[in-house]
Amino acid sequence: MLTRFSNEIMELRPIKPEKDYRNGLKCLEVIFNAPIDTKEEDEAEILSLLLENYENEHYPIESTDPIEAIKIRM
Repeated sequence: MLTRFSNEIMELRPIKPEKDYRNGLKCLEVIFNAPIDTKEEDEAEILSLLLENYENEHYPIESTDPIEAIKIRM
């Protein structure tokens, strides 16, 4: 499946280097509000899943200990 970015076409594949991640974010900005039931909407959904996977691997958010969270609020 291909995704359009400006006049370019980007082939969807696993996002590995940071450069691909940044380009994916820019591309998603362009097609984010695509009309429902269109090829662009499908592309946006797939691209967002790829970006989410990259973020989970490279920018994990660790679970907070509930007691520590309460201490921080105090």
